[in-house]
Amino acid sequence: MAGGQASAGDLLHLVRSGRATTRGALQQVTGLSRATVGQRLDRLFRAGWLREGESGPLDKSASPLGGRPSIRLEFDDSHAVVLAADLDTRHARVALLTLTGDLLAEHTGPLLVEEGPEPVLAELGGWFADLLKQTGTHADHVCGIGLAVPGPVDSDTGRVVQPPIMPGWDGYDIRGRVRRAFAEHAGGPADVPVLVDNDANLMAYGEQRTGYPDCSAFALVKVSTGIGAGVVVDGAIYRGIDGGAGDIGHIRVPEGADALCKCGSYGCLAAVASGRAVAQRLTETGVPAASGSDVRALLAAGHPEAVRLAREAGRRVGEVLATVVTLLNPGVLMIAGDLAGTPFLTGVRELLYQRALPRSTARLDVVTSRLGERAGLVGAGALVVEHLYAPERVEERLLAMGL
Repeated sequence: MAGGQASAGDLLHLVRSGRATTRGALQQVTGLSRATVGQRLDRLFRAGWLREGESGPLDKSASPLGGRPSIRLEFDDSHAVVLAADLDTRHARVALLTLTGDLLAEHTGPLLVEEGPEPVLAELGGWFADLLKQTGTHADHVCGIGLAVPGPVDSDTGRVVQPPIMPGWDGYDIRGRVRRAFAEHAGGPADVPVLVDNDANLMAYGEQRTGYPDCSAFALVKVSTGIGAGVVVDGAIYRGIDGGAGDIGHIRVPEGADALCKCGSYGCLAAVASGRAVAQRLTETGVPAASGSDVRALLAAGHPEAVRLAREAGRRVGEVLATVVTLLNPGVLMIAGDLAGTPFLTGVRELLYQRALPRSTARLDVVTSRLGERAGLVGAGALVVEHLYAPERVEERLLAMGL
């Protein structure tokens, strides 16, 4: 970035990250001249992406002879908004967010992922339109849409890849359908950027950015109808070669040899320790439960059999997580989802600390979600913002605006 290499996008990134928030500081960090910094900042001001904040102490960085009060530069998050959706197996949640992640409006409702992408994504389009109407926001003010889905996603194409609990979605053009639904229901632009990722990935991204920004290796395990993990390394989601990283629900476990998983195999962790598995076992004992959310309600009511089975499920997940922790050596392991209460967490800790090497757990914090059900929405919104305001994309967008 030194010398004449720093672009307007690089300057915006420095301001957004807090590394350099005055003109003088930008000169120091980049090595650019005062005039060049001024020219590149001017493009960002004209785009509406930067604003001037309050004056600070004297800025002596640009001249050894003294200076004038420095004017703080700030990312202007009022020039656009982001739509986000978190799709689960039996319900979905949508939200309108500022560019800095503040929630402006949200809606939650029943939505069955097994009905397929056409009706489900059309419904989301209607919910998006309602949020915009509710807040008096014009569709053109939306700069992007983020979507979390309960399956592995190829981030290059935005398509899910052989999702065990999303029948009919494999290889479907989710981005295109979301754009059409947004245009049809909300009158939005047909070329709005749409980013799709796995729900556990986006939950991990949202939780790490808001609660643990200094944690360089962060892992989140979502235990709801299925089981999945999201990993954030050095501030970026780790997806693997084609989006399959973190799919721990399909690791084989000895206790599940006779348990048939939704993926068609026997013995998967999800077949014996997911919310669906616990619900099935409760139903067999005469306690009706159809999903992880039903189990969560029973746990909240202190139902003794639900508590016992949740703790047992936690032990099974903890045994697998002992390997995960040994491999990744994270600083934070977060348990989230429908089963993420005290009984399940107790079971996880019992087996995790028993099976993992002390070296792997010495500096490990095992915690539960801070953002709760909004984690996926926050992560989806952040993914869109980081994509659109990455230095190279800033340059593309400024040129497209004629700036």
